[in-house]
Amino acid sequence: MSIEINRVTNANVYIDGTSLLGKVDEVTLPEIKPLMSEHKALGMIAKIELPSGIDKLEAKFKFNSFYPSVMMSIANPYSVRKVMVRASAETYTGMGKISEVPVVCHMSGTFKKIPMGGFKQAENVELETEMNCLYAKMMIRGVTIFELDTMANIFKVAGADILAMYRLNIG
Repeated sequence: MSIEINRVTNANVYIDGTSLLGKVDEVTLPEIKPLMSEHKALGMIAKIELPSGIDKLEAKFKFNSFYPSVMMSIANPYSVRKVMVRASAETYTGMGKISEVPVVCHMSGTFKKIPMGGFKQAENVELETEMNCLYAKMMIRGVTIFELDTMANIFKVAGADILAMYRLNIG
């Protein structure tokens, strides 16, 4: 059995279809974090936690300087922005690199901070901001891993609609 190692070491960010190549130092994608509620009852020997929803989704961006067009696009907290992060996942074995496939993450939401930066002598300014994500989707090799649309109560994992019965039950 050969060991396979996957690596993703770079990416590009797009806001509303505009490439930010070379302008973003770091991006942190949102985490899908189930909210858990404690349950205890007579006759149970232990407390348990059961899922009761999904926590808010947040993404973080660190820009390496001021870019007026980017700043203007994220400055309105009432305007939803579409963000796409594209990367390339490489797979290695003892024979070297055996494949390279796209990793694409789509998000939409509103930016929560309008960064003005901090200044230090002889150092470039860094601007950090956060986005309140209303929608998130991850695809690897063109296959949807998950899709979460908070405003439409849609949560799909590997193509299975996790909330279909919930939507039917609540009308």
